[in-house]
Amino acid sequence: MELTDLEAQSLAEIPHPSLPKGSNLYGSTKLFPDYQAEDGESYLTLVHGIAHESSVSFVAILQATRALRKGFESVLYFYGPGSMNCMATRGFPTTGDSAFPGEQNLNDQIATFISEGGKVYCCRFGLSLHGLREEDLIEGVIPAHPLDVQDCVIHYARKGAIINSTYNL
Repeated sequence: MELTDLEAQSLAEIPHPSLPKGSNLYGSTKLFPDYQAEDGESYLTLVHGIAHESSVSFVAILQATRALRKGFESVLYFYGPGSMNCMATRGFPTTGDSAFPGEQNLNDQIATFISEGGKVYCCRFGLSLHGLREEDLIEGVIPAHPLDVQDCVIHYARKGAIINSTYNL
C-alpha cells in the first residue's frame, strides 16, 4: 500500500501501537472484598434487554453467573423484549450457527448458567410480543406467566435477595 507524504507524516507523529502487546493499561487493585454468599442468600437478575442491541443482556447473564459461583441462589428472569434472549433457534444460516463471532454468546452463557445450577425464567407474554414459540426456548428455561414478573420480584425481595434489574432502551 502506498502512502501519501501527509499520510506517512501522520503515521510517524506517534508510534502505533505505543505499547507492546500484553502491556498493562490499567491497575488491578480491587477495592471491595470478594464477597461470597452467606447461607440462604439469593440474587435475582431481571433482563429487559434485546440480544445484540447492547452489552446489557450479556453482562447481566455474566453477573448472574458470577453470583451463582459465589454461592448465591441465582435466578435470571427474562421479560418483555428480553425474552428473545432465551431462544434456542437463534443462528444463521441454521440454528446454532454464528453469522458473526459471538452471535451465540448469550445462548452459550445461558446454557452454562443452567448447567451450573442457575434457574432461568422467560415471560410467555414477552415471547408472544415477538411471535416467538415456547417450544423454541433453550433447554432448561422455564416459561412463566406474565403476572409472575412482579410476583417474582416480591418473592425475592421478601427473601432479602439482591435484585439486579437491567433495562435496555
